[in-house]
Amino acid sequence: MSARSHITTHVLDAVSGSPAASVGVVLEQYLDGGWRELATAQTDADGRVADLGPEAVSAGRYRITFETGSYFSARSQSTFYPYVTIVFELDDESAHYHVPLLLSPFAYSTYRGS
Repeated sequence: MSARSHITTHVLDAVSGSPAASVGVVLEQYLDGGWRELATAQTDADGRVADLGPEAVSAGRYRITFETGSYFSARSQSTFYPYVTIVFELDDESAHYHVPLLLSPFAYSTYRGS
């Protein structure tokens, strides 16, 4: 079994009250004035991505983009947000960073998880 990634996420569908499976996720790092892709994944049946990127990343600015339009389209639901992008600062290189997304077709929220 491999170690957990330094950055993880999960997505909860607030309308159905269940995990959002098969949501595309992209992790990027901001370096030298531009974004560099580190990893891509899809949420599992529990709405989680435990292996998003490397085991360790350096301090800096990161962003996670969720392909929410495809998720809702597969459920024949319209949405105002075809993508949700969360930009955050990682400053403690020894800490685990969990970035969850609470999602509905016309709203979303996020927080620093544990």
